[in-house]
Amino acid sequence: MNNTKIIALAIIFGTLAGAISSYTVDLFEKPATEELIKEFYETENAVHVSPHSLRTKMDKGDTNFILVDLRSREEYEKEHIIGAINIPAYSDKYTSNYTNPEILAKFKALPKGKEIIVYCYSIPCMTGRKIGKILAENEIYVKILGIGWNEWRYDWNSWNHEHEWNITNVSNYVWSGSDPGTPKLNLNSTACLIGGNLSC
Repeated sequence: MNNTKIIALAIIFGTLAGAISSYTVDLFEKPATEELIKEFYETENAVHVSPHSLRTKMDKGDTNFILVDLRSREEYEKEHIIGAINIPAYSDKYTSNYTNPEILAKFKALPKGKEIIVYCYSIPCMTGRKIGKILAENEIYVKILGIGWNEWRYDWNSWNHEHEWNITNVSNYVWSGSDPGTPKLNLNSTACLIGGNLSC
């Protein structure tokens, strides 16, 4: 056999061996679809807070969380979710300012050991996600309310249980002014009817 044939065979076998090795590595390193689904739901449950569970916390007088409104000071003072403090990611209602160092400083100054929940304008709004990413990069971990201000204030029935439409009123969960306001106790709350791990 001449050298040309030996070289050609070596190239062919080398290419085949590389392709098989690459395929085998991909096969074992790629997470299975089931694993990706599991990770997705673990992340969703770790990060998102149900508005029903937030209402339940408010109704029961739970103080183990801090609710943060990321909208502008002007919008916050007009109306906000009762009990929320304001750490604006907007200088005014038209201008976002995510990189403002005051945002990070204010989150760092919050009391330790409490769950921090942020909300912004609406479900598709990226403000909470962008601020959450910046905070996580600085080892501050926040959760995000599953709805935004617009759904909370203007679309109350769309996310509340049907049996609650006539017995709850959004005005009891909204506040105006520069102070957070204090949610009223409602020990008969029907926001989450199931307890334990299946609670909303």
